[in-house]
Amino acid sequence: MLDFRVKTFLAVCQTMSYTAAAKELHITQPAVSQHIAFLEREYNAKLFAYRNRKLHLTKAGYMLRDALSTRAHDDALLHRKIEAVDSSVRQDLKLGMTLTAGKYIAARPLARYLAEHPEVHVTVKSGGTASLLGLLDAGAIDCAFVEGLFDSAAYACDTFCTERLVCACAPDHDLGDTPVAIEDLLGQPLFIREKGSGTRAVLEHALAERNLSLDAFAEVSEIGSIDIIKVLVAEGLGITFLYEAAVQRKVAENALSIIPLMGKPIEHGISFVRLKDSAFEDEFAQLFTALQRLA
Repeated sequence: MLDFRVKTFLAVCQTMSYTAAAKELHITQPAVSQHIAFLEREYNAKLFAYRNRKLHLTKAGYMLRDALSTRAHDDALLHRKIEAVDSSVRQDLKLGMTLTAGKYIAARPLARYLAEHPEVHVTVKSGGTASLLGLLDAGAIDCAFVEGLFDSAAYACDTFCTERLVCACAPDHDLGDTPVAIEDLLGQPLFIREKGSGTRAVLEHALAERNLSLDAFAEVSEIGSIDIIKVLVAEGLGITFLYEAAVQRKVAENALSIIPLMGKPIEHGISFVRLKDSAFEDEFAQLFTALQRLA
């Protein structure tokens, strides 16, 4: 059972407000202050500090948050598992997936896994890499498939697969099937995912390695839907960069074409991420192995 002072600390970490944490936990603000003060005495370190009137975690606070987040998640997961045993209800799995990883890579093996394990009930949250990691830190999900950039040292993670980022265009585009450098594409209208998207982050990183940025393109339009991007590109309105798995069906149907890029391919891993040092790491490892087998 998780100590109530730990719950208070994690609530403050999530809200960055003593008042908001008190409201969320249905306790008084002085009680929140007392709980934080107890933990600071226990660990002999300041856990929070104010900068420009805003509450921030100290280095010690970050360290404690990372350790206690795993304990809080394990406690919540243990409650769900015990409830499942005691009431004969199905096991509950809370999974996060970014849009590309979910729709084009992980969904099919997950469906096959659920067919093999009817006792498992899954809840899937979609979002960008940063938002899903926030849900993981808060204990709102158990694990996640993400394709974006993140601090891998802060989590337990494995590479589910490695995907290639490709430049897609309309089948009758002038550059179709012609090997080009990225610099040769700067005059093209570009459709990209919104900020926070893993696909966009990988593209921006690849551009930075070439001393370029999105600002180098003549015209950039942000589109939140991969399917809408593919429609606009198929109509000849511009180009896009998406993972190959997201466009391969349209390419096979001759609705899209891929512009070959000269030089090193843009590749990035799809990661299976969970909190470090979890008591349920063996179960997550078994889930990862099973999903890889079914991919």
